[in-house]
Amino acid sequence: MKDRFDLYYWPEIQGRGEFPRLVLEGAEAPYRDVARLPASDGGGAEAMMRMMDQADRPPFAPPFLVHGAVTLSQAAPISAYCGESLGLAPTAEADRLFARAVAQTTADFVGEAHDTHHPVGTSLYYEEQMDEALRRAREFRHQRMTKFLAWYERVAKVNPARSGWLVGERMTYADLGLFQVVEGLRHAFPRRMARIEANVPAAIEIHDRVAAHPPIARYLASPRRIPFNESGIFRAYPELDGA
Repeated sequence: MKDRFDLYYWPEIQGRGEFPRLVLEGAEAPYRDVARLPASDGGGAEAMMRMMDQADRPPFAPPFLVHGAVTLSQAAPISAYCGESLGLAPTAEADRLFARAVAQTTADFVGEAHDTHHPVGTSLYYEEQMDEALRRAREFRHQRMTKFLAWYERVAKVNPARSGWLVGERMTYADLGLFQVVEGLRHAFPRRMARIEANVPAAIEIHDRVAAHPPIARYLASPRRIPFNESGIFRAYPELDGA
């Protein structure tokens, strides 16, 4: 595709923008991370907000992507669009549809991870909802984490292609999403992940294969990869972790 991909997301965090960003990096696509550019180059958070205000199909919130005449929002649809445009998607129609469902399930999982530290409301500080967060995180660690990760494990094992990937015969944007989830959970819940990773070896193998993919390995070692921090989705609050 000749047109440049312009990705818009908050410049200080990985957040939901990291899911399509990984697809663009994995495909070595020509793209701009617009809000991270200087204002002199048409970038910055202000440029992102202006684009949202002026769009004919306005996004509700970042991330959103502008590619030629296409403006697309939400991490899962953007990841699917980029993957299908750039060769990081299955070729069979049934597999393409299933990969989109995997990406949406990943988005649901990410939303639940976020709600461990903001279970009452996003307008409140974490410190204003700590009691509720402790309760929510306990349920997430012992019920939801294990359920979602076990599902990825099953998807990998029953893949008709027997490729070791989630869908089809090769790495796709669905696998990149699983990689980011594992990375985020290891950051936010290291004790719990150390306890349960042995139960999902196929999912962890996908994570490791994605990390070894040369474009992804170069990206992870570069300053383009924003470190996890306590403003993003996956936050390392030790009191919310536990085996």
